[in-house]
Amino acid sequence: MASEAGQQHPLGVYYKVWILLFVLSLFSYMVDYMHVQGPLRWTLVLIFMALKAGFIMAIFMHVMWERMALALTILGPPMVLLLLIFFMAVEGNYTEGARVQYMGQDANRAPLHVEH
Repeated sequence: MASEAGQQHPLGVYYKVWILLFVLSLFSYMVDYMHVQGPLRWTLVLIFMALKAGFIMAIFMHVMWERMALALTILGPPMVLLLLIFFMAVEGNYTEGARVQYMGQDANRAPLHVEH
């Protein structure tokens, strides 16, 4: 059986993933070093972060070798939360756009002077 207690995985897998994590961290650092700005910066940082977290969970936390039910139990709730966060971000952008459209560009800024 593949999931016997005390099963050993080849050390080469751990070394390769460790090197891959180092390279992904280097790429993440290069985003700042190259002065990437705006949405591209945050997209790249989040992609590299998610990849590193995924490799750490899969290999070092042995999720890759667990039963599918356990893996889905661990990974399912965070995926649902990410989906809900995505929906909230879309709704927030829509709400902000509607406010700007109906109240003007500076709808969130306080007025410069108040009339008495």
